[in-house]
Amino acid sequence: MDRWNSSPDRHAANRADIRDFLVGRRARITPEQVGLPTNGPRRVPGLRREEVAQLASISTDYYTRVEQGRMRASVTVLEAVARALRLDEDERGYLFDLARAAGPARRAPRRRRDVEVPPSVQWMLDSMTKSSAFVRNGRMDVIAHNALFRALHAPMFDSDTVDRRGRPNIARYIFLDPGSADFFVDWEAAAVTTVALMRAEAGREPRDRALRELIGELSTLSAQFRIQWAAHHVRIRHHGIKRLQHPDVGRLELVYRSMDLPLSDRAVYDLTVYTAEPGTSSEDRFKLLASWAATQPSATEPT
Repeated sequence: MDRWNSSPDRHAANRADIRDFLVGRRARITPEQVGLPTNGPRRVPGLRREEVAQLASISTDYYTRVEQGRMRASVTVLEAVARALRLDEDERGYLFDLARAAGPARRAPRRRRDVEVPPSVQWMLDSMTKSSAFVRNGRMDVIAHNALFRALHAPMFDSDTVDRRGRPNIARYIFLDPGSADFFVDWEAAAVTTVALMRAEAGREPRDRALRELIGELSTLSAQFRIQWAAHHVRIRHHGIKRLQHPDVGRLELVYRSMDLPLSDRAVYDLTVYTAEPGTSSEDRFKLLASWAATQPSATEPT
């Protein structure tokens, strides 16, 4: 019997996720931050359950049952708890996803189906000759990319962690290939963001067997992944600065931004674009890499 598809085990895992997430979120907030008295020394950091209940205007017993996943809370209560714990937009969405999964299913859930990237999306990627662009699914599989992304992430494509089709998985590369620590200058930040994106996906798709198998694989093989997974950080959209140490052109500092790419009503796909700031040494190196990438076959051409 599959642990994640059998109802008792799935609900037990969901209750554990709710508990660990809420415990972690209240541990990071001090009474002083929310205007409550400290009342002497504390055995554990952060807010007590009764203090969260007070801030959310519910009883301590009620909040305890919500935190333990023993009660399906209303939208009003979840909103109050989110405000009390100062959850950001991504964390709030994750809490609601967990609460939704905890409830009884009115009908059998539709099996999640990935979709092929339409040719028009690949054409769009190929037209971005001065930017590195790719599409990933919620499991961190790179399912489409342009030539500059392939050139920029050559170490990932050359890694033993690619699947039999030569398709990279960002999480597998980061946590299972030691060379990723040399490629990602800010490796820890990349690891935190990757796991936070996977955590959000697990909340959206608790019945995704392939995702759960990937989480199990990485938890078994990587102590760093286990540490990050236990932290319950959540990200949905992300942007910022990415620093890479490319084996051919050297250090690159790139600006990146991700956005939703609606290809399916059941699965979340993400389009991410990397560019270099004009007038910087990174732009010069990026242009050099783009010139080389322009001589290579596109992703739609046979290799």
